[in-house]
Amino acid sequence: MKYLFKFCLISFTLLFISCSDDDNLQISEGSFGNILTPNEGQVIVLNPLEDQTNTAITVSWEDATYSVPTGINYTVEVAASGTNFETPITIGNTNTNALSANIINFNGYVTQAGLFPFVEGNLDIRIKADIGDENVLPQYSSIVTIIVTPFTTDLPRLAVPGNHQGWDPPTAQQLASSAFGETDYEGYVWLDGEYKFLAPNQTGAFEWGSTDWGDDGTNTGILVDMDGEANCNASVAGYYFVKANTSDLTYSSELHNWGVIGNATPTGWDSDTDMVYDPVTRTLSITLDLVAQEAPDNGLKFRANDDWTFNLGDTDADGTMEFSGDNIGVTTSGNYTIILDLSNPREYTYSLTLN
Repeated sequence: MKYLFKFCLISFTLLFISCSDDDNLQISEGSFGNILTPNEGQVIVLNPLEDQTNTAITVSWEDATYSVPTGINYTVEVAASGTNFETPITIGNTNTNALSANIINFNGYVTQAGLFPFVEGNLDIRIKADIGDENVLPQYSSIVTIIVTPFTTDLPRLAVPGNHQGWDPPTAQQLASSAFGETDYEGYVWLDGEYKFLAPNQTGAFEWGSTDWGDDGTNTGILVDMDGEANCNASVAGYYFVKANTSDLTYSSELHNWGVIGNATPTGWDSDTDMVYDPVTRTLSITLDLVAQEAPDNGLKFRANDDWTFNLGDTDADGTMEFSGDNIGVTTSGNYTIILDLSNPREYTYSLTLN
C-alpha cells in the first residue's frame, strides 16, 4: 500500500508539472503579409447621389500567422496620410480575410479621418491582427494608400463678411442654399453698411483668398466675382433677409422687422407686437402676456414688416419654422419669453417659455 501511495503521488506530480508547462506555453508573433485590395493609388470618388447602401470599398488581405495555430481577429484601420496612424479610425472587425463598407459609412470614416469634402485626399489603410484582445500580440500588415474624395450633404453655404462685423470671414453670418448642389443661397444677416459674399475654401473654412462676390457697381442686384468689384451696401442698419445666387449672379437684401401677432397676443390679429434683436445671441425676443389658444385655427405667428408677405408658423408643431406655416398654439395663459432664432439659415426655430 505504501508503494502504491508513492506511485500515485509521483504520477500526480508529473501530471501537474506537465499541465503547468502547457499553460506556460508562449505564443509569439509570426508574420503578416500584404493587403490585396484595394490597390496602391486606387482612386475612389464617393457620390452623394448614388444609393448609399452600395459598396464603396472592399479591403482584403493575406493571412497573419503566429508561432502556434490560433484564432485571429482582424481590424481594418484608416488614417489620413502623413499622420502615422496616431488616431486610427476603425472601419470594422472580422475573423475572415475581407471586409466591405458601403458608401454612407465609408464616407463617414473618411471625413472622420480628416479628409475634406469634395477634395481629393490620401488615405492610408492597414490591417491589425491580434489573438482575441487588441493589446495581445498585435501585428500589422503593410500599408496601402488610396485617393478618396468624400462628400457632405450639409447645405452649401456662403459667408457674408462686412462692416457689420469687422470684415472677419470666420465669424460672419452665413447663407445656405436650398439643397446640395444648388446655388440659391438665403438667410438672415444683421447688416450695417458695406458687405460681400464669400465662398468657403477647399477645407470648408471661410477665409479671404477664396472666391468672393460683390456688386457690379450699379446697385441693381447684380453680382460679379472679379477683382475690383464694388462692395454691396445696406444704407440702413438692420436685420435683413439676404439672398444670393452665384449661378445667376444676382442678390437682394430686404430689411425685416419682426413681430408676433395672433389672438394669443394682447392685440389679437389686428396688429403686431415688435420683437427686439440681440446681436450677441443673434436672436429676436420679447416678453409678453399670452392667453391660451389652440392651434391650428388660433394662436400666434411671427411676421415681418407688419405684413403677411413674410410670415413664419409651425406646421408640424415641432419647434421648426416654415414660411406661411400653421399658427402656433399656446397651452397655458401667462407671461412668456418668446424667442425667434433666424441665425441658422433655412432652419429657423422659436421657443415660448412660461415665466
